[in-house]
Amino acid sequence: MEPRKHSFPPVVDATARLLVLGSLPGERSLAERRYYAHPQNQFWRLITPAAGRDLAALPYDARLAALRAAHIGLWDVVASATRPGSTDAALRDIEGHDIAALAATLPDLRAIAFNGGTALRHGLKQLGAAARRYAIVALPSSSPLHTIGFDAKLPAWRDLSRHLA
Repeated sequence: MEPRKHSFPPVVDATARLLVLGSLPGERSLAERRYYAHPQNQFWRLITPAAGRDLAALPYDARLAALRAAHIGLWDVVASATRPGSTDAALRDIEGHDIAALAATLPDLRAIAFNGGTALRHGLKQLGAAARRYAIVALPSSSPLHTIGFDAKLPAWRDLSRHLA
């Protein structure tokens, strides 16, 4: 039997205007206890325009601080699940986070963005009626398994800036 894998705590403070939600950290991220640790994952490069600084060039703790300073929160929709490897398609026995409860604690929250289709599907179910309170943004996955190139993904990610102004 595959062991349960658990997500990380949210990276957010009360000033968040945008909440970006992934599915569940992959093997490399879980091993390093860092969001988007796999060097081929494009998250840090994709979120850079919205954050207003080159996050990929910063040490991990500085990346998280820069996200908070840019009013961007980060979390996952899956609290725990079983999954061989890192692919979202292999997620089983999913226990979700209470995204609606977190969102309710963020008075300036304007938008919730989902990093990939799995995060979107599960996250919208978890939000339920609360989803109507926010702009919902479906992002192309930052995962290297999502085969469209970086340049094709970037416009959707760059557009996140409009929720921060």
